Amino acid sequence: MLTLITTVRVRLVLAALFAVLASAAHAEGLSGDNMKSLDGQVQEIKSDVLDIASELQNLEERLLYPSGTQLSIFVAVEEDRPFRLDAVKIEINGELATHHIYSFNELEALQKGGVQRAYTGNVATGAHELQVTVIGKTDGGKDFEHSDTFSFSKGVKPKTLGITLAEPGLGNDGIQLGDW
Repeated sequence: MLTLITTVRVRLVLAALFAVLASAAHAEGLSGDNMKSLDGQVQEIKSDVLDIASELQNLEERLLYPSGTQLSIFVAVEEDRPFRLDAVKIEINGELATHHIYSFNELEALQKGGVQRAYTGNVATGAHELQVTVIGKTDGGKDFEHSDTFSFSKGVKPKTLGITLAEPGLGNDGIQLGDW
């Protein structure tokens, strides 16, 4: 289904570009007023192509992730807890859902209060198990790897979970899960 949508998107963009090029080829013999009219038409076509691309992206997301089975997982870092986050691995029901290695800029954004969408996918309704593994360095420079397992229930509506990370050993387990 994804390739069909991508093919349609490419064909629409190519058709719009062909129309623009064909119009430009005829524009060589046109007067100044006609050129302004042609420019307006080109801008209108560009706007239409952008609108269609946006609609296709929304349709693609609705087809790939129907609301009845959609699960989104976000990652945030607890404020005022300096540590270096290197990577996060998320498993759902024992299967790898996502693994992400953080760049300096991504880590900096998370430390300033940013949130990362780590996963969006389909999960059946019912009870599920989520395992989160965090790899990083403590503020003192010591390497750590910490894993925790959580249970969550997926209902009929879309489910959004938030994982908040902190350096382990500071009065908490370092990984907290909540509904967002």
